[in-house]
Amino acid sequence: MKRQRGTGRATLAAMAAMCAVAALPGQSWAAGEPNPYAFDSEAKSVQGAAVNSDGPSLKAGSTYKDTIKPGEKRYYRVDLDARTNAYVSAVAVPKLATKVSYADKLSVSIEDRSGSRCGDNDARFGSAAYARPIAAYAERTIEKDASSCQEEGAYYVLLERSSDDTSTPEPWAVEIRFASEPGLKAQGATAPPENWPSANPAPPGGGPQKRHGGTSFTDATGLKQGEWQDEIRPGQTLFYRVPVDWGQQIFASADLGTSVAPDSAAGVGSALALALHNPARGAVDEASSMYYSGKQNSIALDALPPVAYENRYDTGSDSGMRFAGWYYLSVTLNPEVGKEYGRHAFALTLRVNVEGEAKAAPAYAGPAGDFEVTKDDQEAADSGERAPEAAKSDTMQLIAAAGIGAGTVLVLGLGVWTLVARRRATALPAQGVAGPVPGQGQGMGLGHAAGPGPSPRPGPGSGPGPGPVNVAGHAPGQVPGGGQAPGGQTPGQYGPPPSW
Repeated sequence: MKRQRGTGRATLAAMAAMCAVAALPGQSWAAGEPNPYAFDSEAKSVQGAAVNSDGPSLKAGSTYKDTIKPGEKRYYRVDLDARTNAYVSAVAVPKLATKVSYADKLSVSIEDRSGSRCGDNDARFGSAAYARPIAAYAERTIEKDASSCQEEGAYYVLLERSSDDTSTPEPWAVEIRFASEPGLKAQGATAPPENWPSANPAPPGGGPQKRHGGTSFTDATGLKQGEWQDEIRPGQTLFYRVPVDWGQQIFASADLGTSVAPDSAAGVGSALALALHNPARGAVDEASSMYYSGKQNSIALDALPPVAYENRYDTGSDSGMRFAGWYYLSVTLNPEVGKEYGRHAFALTLRVNVEGEAKAAPAYAGPAGDFEVTKDDQEAADSGERAPEAAKSDTMQLIAAAGIGAGTVLVLGLGVWTLVARRRATALPAQGVAGPVPGQGQGMGLGHAAGPGPSPRPGPGSGPGPGPVNVAGHAPGQVPGGGQAPGGQTPGQYGPPPSW
């Protein structure tokens, strides 16, 4: 029996990895530790350049990883056509428990060859000034009456980090993603909707359900409408994703449970930060005004308009509700809560509403890519699948389908071969004894087993001695009655003839 080398090691490694993941909710974060943010496993390492013309090229649909220091600028290149909208996002990931300030930010912009800015945004910590992943994007969009940034050619992505003198000067890890959105077949309305439901809906029904968040955009846990219970530790950030289709609204709130610490513990401001990002990882809204004194408390996102293509023409945060797809919720618990109330896990409850009926997508001139909600997305939200799990499931389905297809072809092929072999055997003349093989000694006839006695010898004028004989007394390639196996195949060999 063959043994697979390294199986035991691989099993132990897999078990260790599973234990490490399972241990995350119980960890206490120490200052300077790497953030447990799960970077995309397919992210390519790049190094942005100080000069635009030296910047490495980014490809649409790909993810990259880099670092950036305080005051540093990093350039990258993207090559764009004159039909497609481009979004380049950057997620800043400072080390755990390092010091950040209100003024610290990561700026993202896209510039054309003349230096004009096509779009820019900042990722900030704001009043919740504690280390956590923050994200923003810059866009280059095709607009009918625009005079710049519409041409095909090279564009440059610029990342800039601004830091306060009191902040920890260590580099931030950065995850960069380049997403593209097809243009429209025909130009539609260019004014954002003005009237839409802004009242908070009733809490979702169905009762509380358990679901643990992921550690990044890449492995965010799928959620549908409902009440979701989890646990979060001081300094930890949890990620969730919710499919929101065209014409639908998302409402979200987060509750922090009570503490068992003494009443003498001091209250903590900005105790919980709840943020929403769109499918291109652009910041949409954030709530972080919670004051925690050991008693339960809650925060909620502002009411946001239904998803509509025209929202991109809004000048405020509502512009982020511009396309369908996965919307990302992230929740961070202020590390100061751990100092006052203990570094154990705290009860966290998310309430998510997705209101409105899904509407038809805009008339895109190509595949929507990330900017749609599919049946698979809905199923992933129902089951709580994370993106890597959903991708693995899709891959396994493809493999299974390919295996079934290949198996069907093989069975059909063997069936045809068997039928051909039988027909050929039936068509051959039935003879009691196989005739001599030319140039060889006399073979043994059918039904004659080899017995004691002298071996056959070549007669006068005959060729070499007897050729190879099988158990039935036939030369290889012969069938009973003196015929030949189909395609010249040796008896005992299974499968189609060699000519197949």
